[in-house]
Amino acid sequence: MSTATFAEFAERVDYSLLEALTMDPQATADGEDHQPRQVVSGHYVPVTPTPLPEPEYVAHSHALFSELGLTDDLARDAQFRRMFSGDLGVATGPMRPWGWATGYALSIYGTEYTQQCPFGNGNGYGDGRALSVFEGVFEGRRWEMQLKGSGPTPYCRGADGRAVLRSSVREFLAQEFMHALGVPTSRSLTLYVSHAESVRRPWYSEHSRSLDPDVMVDNPAAISTRVAPSFLRVGQLELFARRARKDAHPRAHQELHQIVAHLIERNYRQEIDPRLPFSDQVVLLARLFRDRLTALVANWIRVGYCQGNFNSDNCAAAGFTLDYGPFGFCELFDPRFQPWTGGGAHFSFFNQPVAAEANYRMFWTSLRTLMEGQTQAQAQLDQLLEGFPAAMQEAMQRMWSSKLGLPHADDALVQELLQLLVDSSADYSMLFRCLSELPEQIDPLRDCFYLPLSAPLESQWNDWLLRWRDQWPSGVDPALISAGMRRVNPALTWREWLIAPAYQQAAQGDTTLIAELQQLFSAPYEPLSPELAARYDRLKPREFFSAGGVSHYSCSS
Repeated sequence: MSTATFAEFAERVDYSLLEALTMDPQATADGEDHQPRQVVSGHYVPVTPTPLPEPEYVAHSHALFSELGLTDDLARDAQFRRMFSGDLGVATGPMRPWGWATGYALSIYGTEYTQQCPFGNGNGYGDGRALSVFEGVFEGRRWEMQLKGSGPTPYCRGADGRAVLRSSVREFLAQEFMHALGVPTSRSLTLYVSHAESVRRPWYSEHSRSLDPDVMVDNPAAISTRVAPSFLRVGQLELFARRARKDAHPRAHQELHQIVAHLIERNYRQEIDPRLPFSDQVVLLARLFRDRLTALVANWIRVGYCQGNFNSDNCAAAGFTLDYGPFGFCELFDPRFQPWTGGGAHFSFFNQPVAAEANYRMFWTSLRTLMEGQTQAQAQLDQLLEGFPAAMQEAMQRMWSSKLGLPHADDALVQELLQLLVDSSADYSMLFRCLSELPEQIDPLRDCFYLPLSAPLESQWNDWLLRWRDQWPSGVDPALISAGMRRVNPALTWREWLIAPAYQQAAQGDTTLIAELQQLFSAPYEPLSPELAARYDRLKPREFFSAGGVSHYSCSS
């Protein structure tokens, strides 16, 4: 049954998190809690969002609305717009007139940090500008809806809690693009902007070649709504495990147990039998999360995605892509590709499997703390951690095999191909899509390279193509191999230099290009028309290499 009115939407509400977990005992009852402060216990803080003045519609996800059973007209409904631009004064029926922010710990590449917290102890980390405002059941599935850019929370550390239109457009488009690519991800519901409120951020001047932003820019404020089965993060489990290890307060161990139990209920219950002893459920949780995490990262590399800042607080405990801040997609192939200027090599494109292992170690540490005194469960958790590299390698091997149309790609064949991509200055996405047409020699691939090939490289390519064809399964119709490859190698990719005009035009009130990209990204494996291919399936122009805000960017959002 479709949901066509705001009143019908409100009736879908079902606050499992608020009912199962504990509110910060120092929180206000009305959600008027917007100043930075320590939050030393409890799982969430009630907070009212700060509404955008004069909000205007920018976009909504037709695909997600359809999945949730919402009519498209609802996106322009006055009450719906007010709610998802930050005004919870429209809450009706069973809805609460406030949202909730959550705390988490910070670990960078497996190292625990507290010093960036204004209090020096980690009690100030959390949802600084993200605020969940709705949890409900739609078409038999539970979803949580979270505003991004809805003003300060107790975790804002002195910032304004706003998001700029630029980063909001990027996240809105990227989430739905990743979903269409078949990569587990949070989703985009709506995007609203205010031309009556601007926020000032450092960014790049026109034609800048600076590594860091070199000017201050006024940006329209925007609020996007992202949607997921839950927004529980590895960093949240870490926070409560740290408190439990320190006996930070009398309920510390209980709060750790509660949040792990809630994670299982929200994200793993279909795979974990509630009749099992809780220790067995925890071990199974660790196994399932390992499976999801290794598959996720292999998928990232399959489609050319680099998370950029894969800290544990940006790692969803349900195993999907979360928090599209300093992300990017690889064009000119480089295993060290990293678009975020603050990221460093440890979060680069091909280092994501190792970063994932660091996050899994923090997940393991948290569960091991919960299982204190239960030696058998701890030993099983230890085995799962020890097996992470092998599980990651297996997921990667399956991924490379699928991209090459082989039942089991020889590791030497894969490594030689990757070296050829580097040596030939190849475009990652274009090259694999062209391979999907099963070329017999180098000529059909020439448009995939940023530089002309030398004679020795041409010879190496022809030799590699011959060895690749020799590994095709015997007796299988090549047309079936090609079709299978086209299902995993996208026909187009995210190219930042083509996205920038969309948010630049939107700042002037023109959302035409956003709508065009939404349509284009909804079917990324379908062959492009000649007209669209000429615009979107192109090598990156020379002027955009080393261009600030396009080839690289800060996290100013």
